Amino acid sequence: MKTTLKTVLIAVVSSAATYGVLFWTFPKPKNTGVQPTQDLVTQVAYNQPIAPTEFTTAAEKTIHAVVHVKNVAQSNNTPSLMEFFYGFKFQEAPQVGTGSGVIISPDGYIVTNHHVVSSAQSLEVTLNNNQTYAAQMVGSDPNSDIALLKIEPGEPLPYLPFGDSDQTQIGEWVLAVGNPFNLTSTVTAGIISAKARDLGKNQSFIQTDAAVNPGNSGGALVNTQGHLIGINTAISSVTGAYVGYSFAVPANIAKKVVEDIMEFGTVQTGILGIQTITSPEYLAKERGIKQLEGVYVEGVESASGADLAGVKQGDIIVQIDRVKIKKYADLTGYLSSKRPEDKVLLTLLRDGKTRELPVVLKKRNTLNLPLIGLTVKNLSEEDQKTYKIKKGVKIIGVPEGYKGYGLIGKVIVAVDDLAVENITQAQQVFGQISKYRRTVISMIDQEGEKERLILQ
Repeated sequence: MKTTLKTVLIAVVSSAATYGVLFWTFPKPKNTGVQPTQDLVTQVAYNQPIAPTEFTTAAEKTIHAVVHVKNVAQSNNTPSLMEFFYGFKFQEAPQVGTGSGVIISPDGYIVTNHHVVSSAQSLEVTLNNNQTYAAQMVGSDPNSDIALLKIEPGEPLPYLPFGDSDQTQIGEWVLAVGNPFNLTSTVTAGIISAKARDLGKNQSFIQTDAAVNPGNSGGALVNTQGHLIGINTAISSVTGAYVGYSFAVPANIAKKVVEDIMEFGTVQTGILGIQTITSPEYLAKERGIKQLEGVYVEGVESASGADLAGVKQGDIIVQIDRVKIKKYADLTGYLSSKRPEDKVLLTLLRDGKTRELPVVLKKRNTLNLPLIGLTVKNLSEEDQKTYKIKKGVKIIGVPEGYKGYGLIGKVIVAVDDLAVENITQAQQVFGQISKYRRTVISMIDQEGEKERLILQ
């Protein structure tokens, strides 16, 4: 017992001695003024209230203004050998397509997608109250994928006012309303994921993560106030069904297209008259340009609005009116809401300095034809003398697949016996072409010889 007690006392005395040596040998830490780590970390209370997002009011406003659109078209198949030799013709079954539309006025004007109603021989619209009406096509624009329909209701209809899509913000809550898979009055919610998406179509789209599926095309994209900020158009998918992202034509573009169709019968497009380089990598590596946000002006068309305003090659457009320009789709999206003779204010960088130039937009003289991708222009006086014709459109560019046909320089005068006098008519006529039926394009060359291009 004594031995154990003695051992414990020796251990205690040794520990105390060791601590004393360490205390006097090593200096005490100085006061550096730095607070303990736990005081440097800021943490908010987890139970702080979050402002609720309320969707029911916007949904109630919207579902009564979104309609189901049925498109009936007759298939036009390539003639079979039985028909060629014996005159026997198989009965053609009608093709039925469905989509959505949005009532934009109490007297029955409805906006939808061009691809929902293209090639339709009859159109039928069903309201949310199950009333059905025959619809007439007022006009359509394949470039923006917007079409305008009209029904004749017996009483004023609920409708949606256009909102200002330029004022929408990334992260803002939105609702997509339509008829996916023929499920009428379907409402899904999401946020705006991005703006000014190009999708390779020289068009500007709003990107959202609200669920959109086949049948939603032409339906409404609304904010939480129930204002129409877009027309649902496309999804990004390899399966044909929703996998996370959807795209809508901004309301400002749709509104302008609709107003043009109602007033002029066709879309009036105002252009700056510039050529651009849209690849930031190329500008950085090949041109040594450090300012990669904006639109780089590679060339200026003679006598265009940009030319007359003093825009020069090498300028970088960073703003138009009150809209910041970070990429080409920002510029094309804003210009899509403008008409010829509209005035815009360009803010650009030149030699490291900021300049502001007012520009009057001009009428487009060239056009990229829908579906086949040919670039055409109106005939000049010199062209009219050369070809000995007054009307038609001249082919000045072709996509890769048509480069071996010798089409450049020829003049298109008709499509399926419909006369083509200028690029406005060309846009209308080519917008009606269906990839499911044969199309005959009539042309003439510089010697006045007539040719035909047949698309199967």
